[in-house]
Amino acid sequence: MCLAIPALVVELLEGDACRVELGGIRKEVSLALVDGVAVGDYVIVHVGYALTRLDPDEAAETLALLAAAGELAPADDCAATPSQAKQP
Repeated sequence: MCLAIPALVVELLEGDACRVELGGIRKEVSLALVDGVAVGDYVIVHVGYALTRLDPDEAAETLALLAAAGELAPADDCAATPSQAKQP
């Protein structure tokens, strides 16, 4: 089974790339499939690619459901606010 999950964009990188954060883990992903992404946006990530931008409320709901299922840390630990995302 494949799973695409919401992640917070914390840094835009050169080319079609960004750094996302989920549960305190940061990973570089490709933005080649999505236009207009900014720091603080949520994107759906699957196998290293952002597939689409996601409404922050939908991202929070999905992360909470995954946390309730025991697949992620509680939602408060999974999502940094955009102001936190800018911190090193």
